[in-house]
Amino acid sequence: MNKNSEIIEVRQLTQEDISSFQQLIYVFNTVFEEAEASISSEPNLVNLLSKNNFIVIAAFSNHEVVGGLTAYELPMYSSENSEIILYDLAVKPEFQRNGIGKRLIHKLKDYCTTNGIELFFVLAHEEDEHAIEFYHATGGKSEKVINFIYETGIAKE
Repeated sequence: MNKNSEIIEVRQLTQEDISSFQQLIYVFNTVFEEAEASISSEPNLVNLLSKNNFIVIAAFSNHEVVGGLTAYELPMYSSENSEIILYDLAVKPEFQRNGIGKRLIHKLKDYCTTNGIELFFVLAHEEDEHAIEFYHATGGKSEKVINFIYETGIAKE
């Protein structure tokens, strides 16, 4: 079946959607080529999904998660508004280039509009040309920044 002709449902997940969230994490691990072991405990995932400042939007084809995004709402001290950082966005390779990523971005824009949030941003590695092209194509405007990372010395579990 042509992926363009499949019905894709895009919706925000709630804490009742733990199984779908776990499926989305496996999509992230596959697309980002990370070890499948990098998934937190179910209680932690349920806790995350219950937080108002954590947003998970998933795309489904035939009740299977085929893509999605995670984002965090950041309260601002300079105004009453918040901003959103889009943390991860991925679509299964066999479903890419069918508008699913664009629909995920639009759903996040809708979330922002509904919640009075004026902007969201995403970081992309300079060498990730595919991601940069995608964000430009979906209306994102790039700016030059240098991202600094500090390791605390705490070992990952």
